[in-house]
Amino acid sequence: MRLVECVPNFSEGRDRKIIDAIVDAIKSVEGIKVLDVDPGEATNRTVVTFVGEPEPVQEAAVKGAAKAKELIDMRQHHGAHPRSGATDVLPFIPVAGITLEECAKIATDTAERLWKELGIPCYLYEAAARTPERKNLAVCREGEYEALPNKMVTPGKQPDFGAGEYTEDIARCGATNVGARNFLVAVNFNLNTTSTRRAMAVAFDVREKGRKAREGGSLTGKLLKDENGNQIWIPGTLKGCKAIGWYIDEYGIAQVSMNITDIDATPLHVAFEEVSAKAAARGLRVTGAEIVGLVPKKVLIEAGRYYLEKQQRSLGISEEEIVKIAVKSMSLDDLKPFKPEEKVIEYLINDDVKPLAGLTLESFARETASESAAPGGGSVSAAMGAFGAALATMVANLSAHKRGWDSRWKEFSDVAEKGQAVLDELIGLVDEDTAAFDKIMDALGMPKATEAEKAARSEALEEATLYAAEVPLKTMEASLKALPLALEMALKGNPASASDAGVAALAAVAAVKGARLNVRINSASLADKTAAAPLLKRADEIVAEAEALEKEVLEAVERNIGI
Repeated sequence: MRLVECVPNFSEGRDRKIIDAIVDAIKSVEGIKVLDVDPGEATNRTVVTFVGEPEPVQEAAVKGAAKAKELIDMRQHHGAHPRSGATDVLPFIPVAGITLEECAKIATDTAERLWKELGIPCYLYEAAARTPERKNLAVCREGEYEALPNKMVTPGKQPDFGAGEYTEDIARCGATNVGARNFLVAVNFNLNTTSTRRAMAVAFDVREKGRKAREGGSLTGKLLKDENGNQIWIPGTLKGCKAIGWYIDEYGIAQVSMNITDIDATPLHVAFEEVSAKAAARGLRVTGAEIVGLVPKKVLIEAGRYYLEKQQRSLGISEEEIVKIAVKSMSLDDLKPFKPEEKVIEYLINDDVKPLAGLTLESFARETASESAAPGGGSVSAAMGAFGAALATMVANLSAHKRGWDSRWKEFSDVAEKGQAVLDELIGLVDEDTAAFDKIMDALGMPKATEAEKAARSEALEEATLYAAEVPLKTMEASLKALPLALEMALKGNPASASDAGVAALAAVAAVKGARLNVRINSASLADKTAAAPLLKRADEIVAEAEALEKEVLEAVERNIGI
């Protein structure tokens, strides 16, 4: 699937009827999923995030801009955020199966449509820019809405689409900045001050562009220029970051408002730490951060891992717990609750529902006990393997946190991380095994009235049966990975948890032997016995390896128990 994200910013953040009408226009396009609507009263601006295939996304962007032009009069607009039009910015972002260059083409085509169909002048920025200087959104939006009458008729400042006179129609809708970019994180850092000037000073310290150089290094000294008469700039400390300072009436505080345009060069947690340091140097304190719109999952995972390492705590914990550490470490819930399920892009667009793995333990057991043939032994084997991996991981995490073992936290953290990876793999296999059974049932349900239909049915059934034999073999391989972790914990982990390491091994071996039965029964149904042979051979090898490791684990556990 080719998936594009679009994040238009509309110059209305207070009138819910107008915001809803714009969002409804976007939603009216089939194939579009609106992920987030984030209005801001002080900025008088709403950030909408939606995704879909390229063609529907472009259509939804045009419809949203059309509705914004109809309902927003820029002559009456006031807000804390820079803006130049009713639809102020309209970026297209590659998510899956599409390149940034292709998104730039979508941006150019959309800008052309906005001008030709709606009469909205457009500037192209970032990856869609036609000149190097216009890669910077600030250059396109220079002077904001108020500068448009002059820019529309001034060579070098005119829009890429719609250059010419400044009409009454343009006065109402303003100009739109259309671009293509990679993921951008918009974040506001909350300060314990009401001073916009001090917030701006911190923003100048950190933003890549920095600040204008002045004589004597003072804030009021004469501006310094080079031999060619160009302004000299002192760069800030954070690459790929744009920032300003402002006061937010809604919260009664000043903020450093930042766009991180390169999250690889400057991860969110690095920006948070640097803004905190620069604020402290000026007698200020960052009390928290506010993410505007959505954020890629990796941003929070990287932050959570960073703060866990600073605390010398195990990194081998669940993704949910790592995200929670990130939220609390940067106080992302300082101003309002931060709900990852509503703010993380992957959580919103992930349609990969796991109906079995998502059940409660009781529900899973009762579903297994029902008269339905699935879930069956394969899914239950994967679940047993997952419990084995989970127990080995638990012992590693307990050992990493054991009093007096602080110097060994990294040793156990590494084991716990491996355990989490095995656990994730096996949880996925709980549903994959049932999906494999469903493929067989689908093949059995195919028509068989003609010779051609019979041949197609036989081919589909053979393919589904082979898959049904391969999936439990994957469960065996994954469960086998849990056994060396259980052994390491039985030998080196917290002695008080020795029995848990033993149960981990027993569960993993049960998973291996149970999954082997499924490999055998499905292999027996294959017409092509040459395809079955290597599966059966590998299954026997895994059982032998698992039993040998189980013996070592249980011997170590018995020594630890010592009775």
